[in-house]
Amino acid sequence: MPKITDAQRQTRRQQILDAALRCFSRDGFHATTTADIARESGVSQGTLYLYFATKEDIVVALADDRHQGEAFLSAMAQSEQDPIEGLALLLELYGASLTDPHRMEARRVGIQGWAEALRNPTIHASVTGGMASVRQELVRLIERGQRAGQIRPEIEPDAVARVLIATFQGLILQVSWGETIDLAAVGRVMRGMIRGALFTEAAIAAHQP
Repeated sequence: MPKITDAQRQTRRQQILDAALRCFSRDGFHATTTADIARESGVSQGTLYLYFATKEDIVVALADDRHQGEAFLSAMAQSEQDPIEGLALLLELYGASLTDPHRMEARRVGIQGWAEALRNPTIHASVTGGMASVRQELVRLIERGQRAGQIRPEIEPDAVARVLIATFQGLILQVSWGETIDLAAVGRVMRGMIRGALFTEAAIAAHQP
């Protein structure tokens, strides 16, 4: 029997995860079985178990993959020399993700993951761990801005990060419900709020709209 290469193994794993994403988005976590995921992915149930021992493992893998994508966005923002520009880039990238139709299933499944985290300790650890990583990156950007004299020194970085994340989570819910939202207008409001609440006078003068 020919040996499966690492590339083939990774492709098959992704095939299963993509199928699980479609199933979870369509039917929810609890109504979806591993047999459903195997059928959707076109593999046998035995093959699926070679990659994931339980349905919970698949849920966690989907969450981990999403967090890796968020880490990439955060790294791009951190690469900006100007922390104010880095924060603006991060908000722009996350905002753009809300308009991406290809990420609709991932958003729907992510919301289900938030609910599942209330009852499942493993999923809770994955979800809160991913959120903590994003929050830490925001805190780092804000602290850089404070050291550079661009963000007010009395601002609590962790509190700001939590408010920004909560706002984005709320927008994910509204978009996933199918509400019609002028995200460009929302972006303008967010930038105005951040500018007024966080920036020092020097930063406002240096970053005129």
